[in-house]
Amino acid sequence: LNKPKGVVSASEDKRDKTVVDILPEELKRKNLFPAGRLDKDTTGFSLITDDGDFAHRILSPSRHVRKTYIARVSEKIDFERAKTAFAEGVVLGDGTVLLSAELELLEEDCGQVFKVVIKEGKYHQIKRMFASLGTSVTELRRIAIGGLFLDSNLGEGEARLITREELKLIENSVS
Repeated sequence: LNKPKGVVSASEDKRDKTVVDILPEELKRKNLFPAGRLDKDTTGFSLITDDGDFAHRILSPSRHVRKTYIARVSEKIDFERAKTAFAEGVVLGDGTVLLSAELELLEEDCGQVFKVVIKEGKYHQIKRMFASLGTSVTELRRIAIGGLFLDSNLGEGEARLITREELKLIENSVS
């Protein structure tokens, strides 16, 4: 699913539309849930499944499945300092120590745009990582889980089934 802003990463919610709610009717079935969460204002690749074992294999913190994001920030930061901090493992304001992450500067204009690759998925992790460096994330989009990238043919809110070969791109990226 190419998740749009304003949609909740859950199978049900009393107040908001969920990723399961917006699936096309032909893809809906019992027991669907998102394998991993995206914040309500984060867009991009959301993997919806009914396979709990598969979800556990790719979400387990010990597996370190890579998740790739594009992040736009509001204030410019020192890229080399940020890259080093991400590589060493950012320490958040509450003392949480994160695993090392990759940071690549993609664009620099009135803000900056980065590619970020993380191996865990803590609460608001990328937003908190950038906040620890003195800037805020204004846009965040997940573009890949493991070796599987979001289908560029999917518009926001659109979804499709993935193939067995695509599943392997995710499962084979477990470290």
